[in-house]
Amino acid sequence: MHFVVIGAQWGDEGKGKIVDYLSEEADLVVRFSGGANAGHTIVTDDKTYKLHLVPSGIVYPDTLVVLGTGMVIDPESLFNELETISQQGISWENRVFISDRAHIVMPSYKQMDIDLEKERRSPIGTTGRGIGVAYSQKAQREGIRICDLADDKYLSTLNSAEMDFLNPYIEKLKNMMVDMASFMDEYKDKKVLFEGAQGILLDLDIGTYPFVSSGYAAAAGAALGGGVGPRAIDKVFGVFKAYSTRVGNGPFPSEFRKERDGDLEDYIRNLGREYGVTTGRPRRCGYLDLVALKYACRTNSIDHLVLTHIDVYDEIKEIKVCVAYEVDGKEIVNFPSSRDILARAKPVLQRFKGWNENISNIKNYDNLPGNARDYIKFIENFTDTSIGIVSVGYEREQTIMRTSLWTE
Repeated sequence: MHFVVIGAQWGDEGKGKIVDYLSEEADLVVRFSGGANAGHTIVTDDKTYKLHLVPSGIVYPDTLVVLGTGMVIDPESLFNELETISQQGISWENRVFISDRAHIVMPSYKQMDIDLEKERRSPIGTTGRGIGVAYSQKAQREGIRICDLADDKYLSTLNSAEMDFLNPYIEKLKNMMVDMASFMDEYKDKKVLFEGAQGILLDLDIGTYPFVSSGYAAAAGAALGGGVGPRAIDKVFGVFKAYSTRVGNGPFPSEFRKERDGDLEDYIRNLGREYGVTTGRPRRCGYLDLVALKYACRTNSIDHLVLTHIDVYDEIKEIKVCVAYEVDGKEIVNFPSSRDILARAKPVLQRFKGWNENISNIKNYDNLPGNARDYIKFIENFTDTSIGIVSVGYEREQTIMRTSLWTE
């Protein structure tokens, strides 16, 4: 059985918790794209793990993890992260593998990233970690891959600064290197979870270009970066929050506005802990955008949605969701490709009664307040996609399952 878990918004949807929940039974977890600009937070057994490069399944001692072909890997960040989780009691040796076709982020890429951002006609709010530069080097056929570290002839073409950086990591990385295609073939009959980075709306091709990441965040990327064919994917789960957030620049039609929504953004941000795992930056917050969510479902063949952070609305009397956009006096119900249209779009909001009670300890879906279930049902009908998992808090046990897992 092969699962894919992707973010169905602009990232930061709570994928880390959901991957963690599903990973307990997984034989293998594969991160198929992105780099150290991504961040997952896992809370389990009173411990908090903040991961950037290492797949979330690492917290389970019987689960193996792979940094896939679509990733761009900063060796310094990787081994710092591994040292941190080692100090937290996780034994990772012989459990972390790296695709031999994954690319390496070099130190010079980070300054290049910052310099390029200053020169952009449309600044995107990059994290400055060299991710975009690594992907551009890859596209220009100038990138350095993990497999190149085993090629002495190739290494002789690198300059002294590049070799000084790589030398402490070469043997370590070579020991973790695998031929992704043959490695994944060994797990074709096992339980494999493919973990995405960022979210659909940051995908290079189907996201809000140019305000996107440089890698693929779409479900299709699981096949490309995970070393399998597309027909090997059995289920796709799309994770989304009960509201929307975005980091960095770019259009955000349902974003909270002070003049319209008062202090709602500050309230949601603080209660939902909406600060970047990687950067610490406050996230922009807004109403749940169902136009964008429906687009994510359509473009990724999402089998089940996963709703997180619904408990953040526990004390709100009236909940609003975006069901269309208004642009120049006309309503738009499909997600547009134009950055200009998205920038000018105003949310058409539909109102729902809140439930005004603490749902964080509820274990059974039928025990959720009627207004909460009405809210969920509306989302399902609007997106034509079932919500298979509902998360009512940060802890692992605060998860309501509505669909069977690891079954055909």
